[in-house]
Amino acid sequence: MRTTTLSFENLHNHGELFANMLRARRELFIVHNKWNLPEALGMEYDQYDTPASRWVVVHDELGRVLAGNRLTPTTAKCGIYTYMIRDAQRGLLDTIPAELLYDEAPVSETVWESSRLFVSHHVPLAERRKVHAKLVADLGSAARQVGAKTCLTLLNANWPRWAGRVGVNMSPMGPVMVIDGVRNQVVAMDFSSNLH
Repeated sequence: MRTTTLSFENLHNHGELFANMLRARRELFIVHNKWNLPEALGMEYDQYDTPASRWVVVHDELGRVLAGNRLTPTTAKCGIYTYMIRDAQRGLLDTIPAELLYDEAPVSETVWESSRLFVSHHVPLAERRKVHAKLVADLGSAARQVGAKTCLTLLNANWPRWAGRVGVNMSPMGPVMVIDGVRNQVVAMDFSSNLH
């Protein structure tokens, strides 16, 4: 099991990995979860997949995607869009309630957003916890490399059950909300120190 942090600067060094990650996102979010998201050429994408973002991809030695995540700086701006959680709070996204945070969404060089976190359904149940822990650990490393101390993320509200297992401190930043029948919550992940 390997992890690669992709950026627009290094995509060309990793063959089909970026496209395979977008294909895996489509399979999970559009095909399995039945979310109404943009897609083209068998890949899921949105307005936050820009050169400002990074993608942390867990894969096997053959390049098969096991898990992935996108990191976007909270300082990003492209047209009317910034980052997903902030744009939802600003009422720009129909599918996410605007009341998802207790306070105003942060804009800081040391705070990044973690979004589109997934583990592929092709990962056997016995391996899922290990793959998820690897993704979160390497997400922390990638976040620190870009200067982030904290990552905001919109997660299933069951996060307190597994946060300790992946070795990262998490704290709620907003209320529990039901989105598409699932209880979700915005959480801050503290990556200011090394993960154990």
